[in-house]
Amino acid sequence: MSSLNKEWQCVLTESGPDLKLFKTRFDFMKKPDDEQIHKMIILDSPDSANVIALTPEGKIVFVRQFRFGIKEFTVELPGGIIETFENHEKGVQRELEEETGYTAQNWQYLGKVPSNPVFMNSYIHHWVADNARLTGTINWDEAEEMDLILYSVEETRKLLYKGFFQHSHTSNALILFFQWLDKSSN
Repeated sequence: MSSLNKEWQCVLTESGPDLKLFKTRFDFMKKPDDEQIHKMIILDSPDSANVIALTPEGKIVFVRQFRFGIKEFTVELPGGIIETFENHEKGVQRELEEETGYTAQNWQYLGKVPSNPVFMNSYIHHWVADNARLTGTINWDEAEEMDLILYSVEETRKLLYKGFFQHSHTSNALILFFQWLDKSSN
């Protein structure tokens, strides 16, 4: 009999090291079919948000930045971790301005997906900012440095389908965006 429909039970949780952006914990999980206990590591993280910022000219604002995990530059949507004192809408508005200098008045929520459900407990919220304009002030974190890149909506669609975007959060947001855009135009 398959245990795939039975939930694993957490029998104990222990704190792990604080890793600056994340806290770690160890959950001891009982497997439903044989009741063996497995020690699993969980990255405890605040939620994040990113944004598809559309300019009046029909361009999408991207940032190009160095990613330390893969030691390469990526092109991705602006976004970041939501602070404990803000909701994800306010947080993504702050992140857009801090990373790009763009601001917008018209915001549409696209939805959320798990950041990495394998070992993280957080979500990434995806937003569209319509009529985004360069009116704010860039304010990068100490370890941030970015170039701004603007692609048309159609260029972005082609790049997405070619596998150009390496950050899964960007790819997920763009998939939701194009579904939303295609529904809106019908």
